Amino acid sequence: MDYLPTIGLEIHAELKTKTKMFCDSLNDPDEKRPNVNVCPVCLAHPGAMPAINKKAVEAVIKVGLALGGIINPVSKFDRKNYFYPDLPKGYQISQYDQPLVVGGELLGVNLTRIHLEEDTGTLIHATSDKGQETSLVDFNRAGIPLMELVTDPDIKTAEQAVSFGKELRLILRYLGVSDADMEKGQMRLEANISLREIADIRGLRADQRGKLGTKVEVKNINSFKALSSAIQYEIKRQAEVLDSGVKVTQETRGWDDAKQRTFSQRLKEEAHDYRYFPEPDLPPFEPIKVFDIEDMRRHLPELPTQKRERFQKEFGLSSEQAEFLVEDKRQADFFEAAASELEEEEKEEVSSIEKKPREILFNYLTSDLAGLMNESGIKFDKMSAIGGSPPDGRAGASGGKINPEQLAHLVDLIVDGKIMSRQAKDILKKMFETGSDPEEILESESLHTVSGEEDLKKIILEIFRENQKAVDDLKKGKVASLEFLVGKTMAKLRGRGNPETIRGIISAECTK
Repeated sequence: MDYLPTIGLEIHAELKTKTKMFCDSLNDPDEKRPNVNVCPVCLAHPGAMPAINKKAVEAVIKVGLALGGIINPVSKFDRKNYFYPDLPKGYQISQYDQPLVVGGELLGVNLTRIHLEEDTGTLIHATSDKGQETSLVDFNRAGIPLMELVTDPDIKTAEQAVSFGKELRLILRYLGVSDADMEKGQMRLEANISLREIADIRGLRADQRGKLGTKVEVKNINSFKALSSAIQYEIKRQAEVLDSGVKVTQETRGWDDAKQRTFSQRLKEEAHDYRYFPEPDLPPFEPIKVFDIEDMRRHLPELPTQKRERFQKEFGLSSEQAEFLVEDKRQADFFEAAASELEEEEKEEVSSIEKKPREILFNYLTSDLAGLMNESGIKFDKMSAIGGSPPDGRAGASGGKINPEQLAHLVDLIVDGKIMSRQAKDILKKMFETGSDPEEILESESLHTVSGEEDLKKIILEIFRENQKAVDDLKKGKVASLEFLVGKTMAKLRGRGNPETIRGIISAECTK
């Protein structure tokens, strides 16, 4: 039997605020000591009263505006009731029928809502020395602002779901509202999956195709690879259930990454199971009166789609190159700052070996500099301030002292023919280690390209005397000998020669 999958996503993202959602305890995802960032509010002490974190509300509104959603004129918080072992109140403050944002769209997928709630604590399961199983609770995470985005059931494939999730993560980072680091649990995924027979919808009008199959929610998804695997597994599992003549059970299932399968957790709850009711300690509020929505809309930063288009148009990059840069905002900013330094140089005459300066810049940034950064474990935010020196004057014992202007200067030396690729790589490594200007290193290390014809001819004649057989073979028409002699000359020059110029001199000398 052929089935049509219908997929919806629920994505949670921890917001990057100074304090928690309803109290003044620190929101510090890097805190390793348990139960340090806690207070009577997030520990649910009797009489402790919550207060709304305005910055968290603002962050969700920004996301809603970036995704074309409608900001609700009136919004409120609700109590979502069921037992949480890691949330001491025994209920979660969330939003139900009046979320902050309604609607929106991303990559052709319509959004149902975006709302705000509080995160739970963290359960730590351990085994004692005596083999006794025990569970500990760390409440540092309890009460952290948590954005939940719910899509319409518009997604048809695992690949589409992954593309949606990756683009949303990028937007959250560009907006600066969440780091969305999945390894730290700052972004968590859930997928709602159902199947229906294709035969059931053939011949029906679009407005008659709304009935979906039985929905199964899959939780415990903490990577995009796991999201893809979980969806594909669940589609296959449900198809096998239906083919056997049994109905799919509406339930919540977990994803077991080690076994690469889903497993049943509990029957799926309905909204009434949570006994939602308005949070009595937090009155309804009007976001459009608290915030200047149109001003916020005008001041949204450039989003990934806009940056991709601009980079292709402004810098002549391919779609693949633009995509690669935009994947990391700090990398994209570094490239743009360096590219702006090259603009004036492009107007001047360059050597006969000219390539597109921005293409050279892209290659050295994403290949050579990226390689040095990976070896040293340094990222752009730790390497240097965009457009200036590192904030503390250094970047660590393993290097990283380089800024966009210096990289642009290095590219300019290449474009002007003052250095070749081998010298550029050596200079870049020195720049990375010391923070020195490339021209300073060029002078101190005597790495100038040997380009004078007389100087090159002297060295080439030395190579001829040392490799007479190769010279004789070249005169007999063996082309491989030419490349052999070019290589020997470049080695003698330590990469400081222009291979094309050397090739021309060798050919000319051998025809005399």
